[in-house]
Amino acid sequence: MAHVNDPAVIERLLRNRAARWAVVGLSNNPLRPAVGVSRFVQDQLGMEIIPVSLKGDDVHGNKGYRKLGEIPGSIDVVDCFVNSDRVGDIVDQAIEAGAKAVWLQLGVVDEAAAARAAAAGLDVVMDRCPVIEAPRFGL
Repeated sequence: MAHVNDPAVIERLLRNRAARWAVVGLSNNPLRPAVGVSRFVQDQLGMEIIPVSLKGDDVHGNKGYRKLGEIPGSIDVVDCFVNSDRVGDIVDQAIEAGAKAVWLQLGVVDEAAAARAAAAGLDVVMDRCPVIEAPRFGL
């Protein structure tokens, strides 16, 4: 069965100003969409951003990590800026790390990974962008 995004889940995730968002695929490359989207999530929505990338770059003044399992403390949302064929591994890491939600960015679709996350009790948003969704809720 295809995943269907729940607008109430999207709104709740975007309104939780105390949330910690691990942004996978966030580096210092200004040409990558993750840079602008994560800046919006941090500066406009008030979330804490935790960069996760192959190099573990620090971004937007936040310490970076190479893997979700290296992040100390809890993770509320794992925001995935990776190709659809690689996101399943990230979703599995999110489940293992005890994250509360996974957010797969525009164009990132993996029905099996979304089903695994939902079965593990995580909220799932797929093929959506916080920058586009936030105004729909007056944010």
